[in-house]
Amino acid sequence: MTIDTLRKFVMPEVIIGDGARNRAGLYLENYGIQHLLLVTDPGVIRAGWVDEISTLAEDHGVDLTVFDGVSENPRTDEVHAGAGLYHRAGCDGILAIGGGSPMDSAKGISILATNGGDIRGYEGVDQIRQMGPPLICIPTTAGSSADVSQFAILTDQAAKRKFAIISKMIIPDISLIDPALLATLPREFVAYSGFDALTHAIEAYVSTGSSPLTDLHACEAIQLIRTALPKAYRSRDDSSAALSMMLGSLHAGLAFSNASLGLVHAMGHAISGMYNLPHGEVNSLLLPYVIRHNFPAARERYNRIATMLGLPVGKIHENGPDAIIDAIRCLGEDVGITGTLGDRGMMSSHIPDLASSAVLDPCIVTNPNIPEREEVIALYEAAL
Repeated sequence: MTIDTLRKFVMPEVIIGDGARNRAGLYLENYGIQHLLLVTDPGVIRAGWVDEISTLAEDHGVDLTVFDGVSENPRTDEVHAGAGLYHRAGCDGILAIGGGSPMDSAKGISILATNGGDIRGYEGVDQIRQMGPPLICIPTTAGSSADVSQFAILTDQAAKRKFAIISKMIIPDISLIDPALLATLPREFVAYSGFDALTHAIEAYVSTGSSPLTDLHACEAIQLIRTALPKAYRSRDDSSAALSMMLGSLHAGLAFSNASLGLVHAMGHAISGMYNLPHGEVNSLLLPYVIRHNFPAARERYNRIATMLGLPVGKIHENGPDAIIDAIRCLGEDVGITGTLGDRGMMSSHIPDLASSAVLDPCIVTNPNIPEREEVIALYEAAL
């Protein structure tokens, strides 16, 4: 970045620390919300967190309607169902508690609450005209960073594709980040969401839209996640590791929300849209192949990432991309992520369609080495 390059940086209000979730009632009152739509999923309800928030709402005199019709990869029809419930119940504010799926769904519902229409019509950058109602987010995973980002990723089930909505209009008003909520997250999702956060940080750092501000957050995220993810995976009772993962996810979110992402997410969105696989798991399996593709165009930045991952300088210079790729695969093995996309059901016959979708994804725009469709096909084949 040079002195004549302009960059912007946006973020919501954030409260982070043990017990942050208990501030929800105060913010419902501050925003003047009288009837809340609480967006979540069945797993979060089973964990007991929705009951806690419901009690806080009641204690502050706020009526509550729960919408839990959210899939692992949130769908457009679910967003429309949630928006319909919002209007029928007479809601005037939204609180999302969960991982990226409830939070992205809540963003979609917020868009429709004040703008109407078909949610697919807001695909792309800055297509939203009116601000939505107050939006509070309480993340239960350390990975998606939807609680601090200007991105919403939704699935068009009929077309079997994911698409991105990017706008500062959908940045939540506040994120209440409480590490205690990680204690109920299944181990495999600690791994998947952690790798999602790591991928956010790496892609933001090598993004052509990066800046000194986003670099600070990306670097801090990489170092936190590298150390904390195996600990959080091994023990959900490790409160220090949980806080570090929540901090890592926060830093990664602030980095990618402002620097954007890259080829891993472009390719991953296509796969998750077609196969309904966990987003973070897909990212973890694509990341090594994309690093090899990008390395010649961002050698110095990847070498710095390698040092953040704890690799000695000599090994980095001797082995080029192999050093960082090996480190990432070892981290994946430490948290139970092994195998290939083929092991998870991806079929070679679908690769041409996946590649066609990936090259149209907005995340590809800031990738340091923009690929041709044929190169994306080759990367999918290698990852199969």
